[in-house]
Amino acid sequence: MAKTVIFDYGAGNLLSLKCALTRVGLNVVIGNSGQDLIDADAIVLPGVGNFMAAVKKLDCVKDALKNKVAEGVPLLGICLGLQLFFEASTEGSGDGLSFFKGNVIRLQGDLKTPHIGWNTINFTRSCELFDCVDDSAYVYFVHSFYSMPTDESIVCAKTTYGTTFVSAIADKNVYGFQFHPEKSGDIGLQILRNFAIMVTR
Repeated sequence: MAKTVIFDYGAGNLLSLKCALTRVGLNVVIGNSGQDLIDADAIVLPGVGNFMAAVKKLDCVKDALKNKVAEGVPLLGICLGLQLFFEASTEGSGDGLSFFKGNVIRLQGDLKTPHIGWNTINFTRSCELFDCVDDSAYVYFVHSFYSMPTDESIVCAKTTYGTTFVSAIADKNVYGFQFHPEKSGDIGLQILRNFAIMVTR
């Protein structure tokens, strides 16, 4: 059975994510070192948390993560995990993983933050993780920051909350969601099931 490692960099919500991934058929372990990543068939970077604190804890495994991605191992980032794919964040100092060019900024305008609750994802292009998911499906968000990729071609869904922001990206074997599929009911489980199918094929 494919081994999926949820990397623990101090973010919350690990157990509910582990439960959801296990439910869709993956063998899930929680790890916190480069050694834990060596035989991973897939890696998940979870949320919720602080960008600056997370990058400090990820610093010792940056090279290991990048090597696994270069090998073709699927990497999924959720909420903060997605934001860590970029170069920097206005939430705090520290360099992100820099898989993609771009920054992370706070939600703009006269909005209640964090953005908590159900909202729609509007597809901008096809993505295999959205197979059997309808455009404008509702998913669950908990965040105050969002990513601004330099390259729009990696964007596969956007969401509007005061401003329109990127809510899903995909590029080769790297995927990211600003929302929480593990908290998004049947829709979220379908998305994670699609991830499991991709990992195990």
